[in-house]
Parts: sequence; structure tokens; C-alpha cells
Amino acid sequence: MATGIKDKVAILGMGCCKFGERFESGPDDLMFEAFSECLEDAGIETKEIQAAWYGNQYYDESTGLSATPLSVSLRLPNIPTTRVENMCATGTEALRGATYAVASGAVDIALALGVEKLKDTGYGGLPGGSMGPKADLWWPAMTPPGAFAQLASAYAAKHKVPKDELKRAIAHVSWKSHKNGVLNPKAHLRREVSMEQILSAPMIASPLGLFDCCGVSDGCACAIVTTPEIARSLGKKDIIAVKALQLANSNGLEAGHKAWDGTYFVTTRAASKRAYEEAGIKNPREEVSMMEVHDCFSITELVTMEDLGISPEGGAIKDVMDGFYDSDGKVPCQIDGGLKCFGHPIGASGLRMIYEMYLQLLGRADKRQLPNPRYGLTHNLGGFPHQNVCGISIIGRLGD
Repeated sequence: MATGIKDKVAILGMGCCKFGERFESGPDDLMFEAFSECLEDAGIETKEIQAAWYGNQYYDESTGLSATPLSVSLRLPNIPTTRVENMCATGTEALRGATYAVASGAVDIALALGVEKLKDTGYGGLPGGSMGPKADLWWPAMTPPGAFAQLASAYAAKHKVPKDELKRAIAHVSWKSHKNGVLNPKAHLRREVSMEQILSAPMIASPLGLFDCCGVSDGCACAIVTTPEIARSLGKKDIIAVKALQLANSNGLEAGHKAWDGTYFVTTRAASKRAYEEAGIKNPREEVSMMEVHDCFSITELVTMEDLGISPEGGAIKDVMDGFYDSDGKVPCQIDGGLKCFGHPIGASGLRMIYEMYLQLLGRADKRQLPNPRYGLTHNLGGFPHQNVCGISIIGRLGD
């Protein structure tokens, strides 16, 4: 019988490059930058890595259709390397491959890396793409801001939230992330903005304004994972372990009938329920110390608080406005700036989220450091509200 992966896999090391407009660097440069930090943190040599997973969503000549660019860029020792993509949850998918390989006993040490060079695509937002022929028939010509604006409108209608109240709540979400991002030297956007600036910014898709949308960035993040026993043998004292790692994909029913009202993410509720069970968490509002969630749009973060069971149904607006998710709140969220300010290079985002939780648990987050965190949760989402994939990761100290 399956028992899950709680405490079966340790994070030996992590690395993350500076996110932003990295026109001067190719994907190989970003990979080397993140990997160098990761390898030094792990305290091993490249030749000790036995398998690798390469997360990349938008490919070109430099990023390739296979995992060979990863192997060549890092001079990996002729080991199996696998390219994965799962929309914006690609980084979490790469980590899942490496983590499951170690947990299964197939390898002792594995690498998960995600990279994206979105600025090179020339798009102001995400490049266009299809989610399959049926999805295109259901929602033709749908843009991400348009789809998530509908999520906001549906949420407001269901919970009878006045338009101005909703706008102020999602503005607070963005305000908080900008305030946090100022303290992060690797973040793409490092400028604090006022609530007035956010509320008066140009409208993109009502009620989402300019500051309610995450930026387009280049970046890379990676992790080296192993067993707790090997981590100890390498001299690691404070071992950070994977407590849970769950993915859930839409099956099309959200857009197939009226049972789904368009106000929440079916996949997030499914994946988080399984993740809490795997990690042994009974009361997430009390037990989760900090979070990084997929704030592609500010409304996504707000709705996700309820889907994760942190805020009660219809209660996220009150929690947000009360500062529950601020850096000095009960459950700080996006302490590194989130997608909104750290940036969103698709293949890297899931691993970037884990990177911040890892730093916090080890007390290495410098000016962003939170007091005594226990569990860090990440939520990585790809696709539209009606059809998507969600990845949930929970990490903490071994045995805790």
C-alpha cells in the first residue's frame, strides 16, 4: 500500500539565478548560475548526480526539444536526463520526477532544474499556445488576463463582494508582494508601490489592473535531492525534507457542465487535500508557517487561500485586508515577492518557490527571514481557471 514520500527525500542543495530581463545571458548561462550555487550548497561534485529532470515550457534552438541542453550546459556525466513540461507547473513537475526517483530507490542523488527565457520570445505576456482542441472550442481566443478576470467577477458575484471592496483586496495582495520583493536581491521587480498607484493603474481586464498581473521574466532555479541517510553521511546537520508533493490535473468537467461555478480551482482543492494527508497536517491554518502561491494574477492568490483551506470559504478578503498573509502576519505569503515581483519564468517558478521555503527553513533569508518557520507550502498552477494543473509541495525539517 502506498505510504507517500514524507521524510523519504532530503533537499541536499538549492540554487537560483537572478530573475529579470536577462538579454545578455542564454539559458545555459542561467542554468550554470543556478546550478553553481546549488552544487556548492549540496557539497558534492557533478559526477555524483545520477539522474536529472529538466523543466522547460517554451522551447527554441537554445532550450531544445529534449533534455540535452541541460546535460551539455552542465556537463552532466552521461546520466539519464528527462525534459518535462506541464504548463506553469513545469518546475514542480521537474522536482516531482527527481524526488520520486530518489524515494523509489532508483537513484541516490538526482537533480531537478527549471529554466525559461521568456524575454527572448518577444511577447509582452505569455506566448500563445493551445490546451487541446476541445479547450479551444470551449473558450476560443481566451487570454490569461481575460480568463482570470472572469474568475474575479464570478467570485465577487458568489460572495456578494462589492466591486470596490474586491479591487482593494486584490490591490493589497499586489502591494504586499511589492513590499516583500524590495528585500530580495534576486527579484526582477524591486520597487515598492502604494495602494493608490495600484488602484489607479491602467486596466488590463476588469477588475484586474496593471499591478494585478505578474511580469514576464527570464530565470532558472534548481534542487539536488537525496535520501536523508546520504545527507547525514555528507555532514548535513539541519536536514530539510520533502513532506508532500502532489499534482492534480483538470479532466475537463469544470467546463463541461454547471456543477463548477467558476469561483475556485478544482485542482488546487484536490492536490492540497492529498498533500495535507501525506504530510500529516490536520489544520493548515495553524500548522503551515509560510507559503509561496501561484500569483499569476492577484485574484489567483486570493482565491487560492480558500482553496488551500487556509482562509474559510468567502473569508479570504477579510484575511487579506487584516494582514494575515503579510510578512508580519500569521501565515506570510510571497515573502520573496512571488511571481508578481520575483518574476515568472515558467519552467523555473515551481522550483523558485521551493528555494525560498528552503532558505527560510535554514535561516538564510537575510532581511526577509521569518521567525521559526516549521512547514513551507508551495502552490504552482498552470493553465486557465477552467482547465489547469496544480502542484502542491510541502517541506520542513526532517522528523518534524
